[in-house]
Amino acid sequence: MSKPHVLIVDDEKSIRLALETGLSLDGFSVSSARSGREAISAARSQKFDVVVCDIFMPDGDGLGFVRELRAHDAHTPVILITAQGSLELAMQAVTDGATDFIAKPFEVGALAELLRRSINARREASSVEAEADALLNDFSRSGLVGRSPAMGVVYKLIAHAARSDATVLITGESGTGKELAARAVHGLSSRANRPFVAVNCSGLTDTLLESELFGHTRGAFTGAAGDREGLFEAADGGVLFLDELASTSATFQASLLRVLQSGEVRRVGSTQTRRVNVRIIGASNAPLREMVAAEKFRADLFYRLSVLTIDMPPLRERLNDVEMLVQHFLRRQAGDRQYHLTQEAAEALRRHQFPGNVRELENALIRAVALATDHLITLDCLPPHIARVGSSSSAESSRDIAADRPKMDELQRRYLQLILTESGGNRRRAAKALGLDRRTIQRLIAKYRLAEFTDPETETI
Repeated sequence: MSKPHVLIVDDEKSIRLALETGLSLDGFSVSSARSGREAISAARSQKFDVVVCDIFMPDGDGLGFVRELRAHDAHTPVILITAQGSLELAMQAVTDGATDFIAKPFEVGALAELLRRSINARREASSVEAEADALLNDFSRSGLVGRSPAMGVVYKLIAHAARSDATVLITGESGTGKELAARAVHGLSSRANRPFVAVNCSGLTDTLLESELFGHTRGAFTGAAGDREGLFEAADGGVLFLDELASTSATFQASLLRVLQSGEVRRVGSTQTRRVNVRIIGASNAPLREMVAAEKFRADLFYRLSVLTIDMPPLRERLNDVEMLVQHFLRRQAGDRQYHLTQEAAEALRRHQFPGNVRELENALIRAVALATDHLITLDCLPPHIARVGSSSSAESSRDIAADRPKMDELQRRYLQLILTESGGNRRRAAKALGLDRRTIQRLIAKYRLAEFTDPETETI
């Protein structure tokens, strides 16, 4: 097995040599860089298993390095070396994408152990992501999107559930996609060609809910003008998805348990039973196990429902999926038209914690598409509570451009790069924002070697 390859980034030669020697003796293959810019160049030309960087660099701090590296490589672990008094900065760097940090003074052996843990964690995550990728096409047809480790676990559980005919309980906060997961189980199962019937149990009285599910006979209650088939019978051979189970009464829970145990339904007002072959998938955004402990939900029904349990992760625990979800929703909203996000808008979405989960993100993008001009989504197109996050990060980004007091030529290069990024790579928009003509923009792109903005396809309006 090849040695893990580590990149050491530090401007002090003595520290680089000490770490190179110590980590080489500890079984690592080691490369080094004297600055953040040199490290970014190295990361673009070869693959590293882990990067170690001093938090203070001559051409900027570790936060800037982490952000620039993450723009190129979203996965390689980054360990920051912190000095006394820089703990707050290190914690911010972890928020911005660093994997961990180690404080001076430290022993090389302690650093080597931290590197191995980070590499192993990344490899395990990559394995889960690979499995998720293999299943992604199947699930994307059901609307489930994401390659994060958390979604990889969900995909595997759905695949297992699809091979079985057991009852399934799907838990998770509102907006996490519980019904989409239920549809994925149905779509991958042997019942895929039979009905999928979804019922929201909240807000219905016992009589109405039982009438909906079990059906009723003529005269069973006021307004029952004739016999009516219930949803259990309508879903015969397929799946009945019962959402918001926590809101149901003890009386209804007893009736549902009887159907699960016997496989028979009795219409309201009737003495006859009918056999049904229905798979039940239940869902709840409330913690049913805790409700059972508090005697607010029937224990026997809970255990009957939770033969297989799928827990849908909140979006804040899989923020790496936000970019993929954004593209998914934009394609769905925009059709053949291609929308771009400015850097501030993309950063605001990346930083927002999404208490409303995937549903909140989808609604934010529906609004953004409606307000976008020239297919460009700016910070103003996003809901105000999300845009406020982007406004503060935008101010920080603007300060970062000149934080290390560059020469005027370098400052011009950075500003041009920022405007081009905000314009979605469109040189016409960038020229308009800068008050320049397209030829000047093209000349400056060539002068500063901004290769990522030389693709003619970015010229579309």
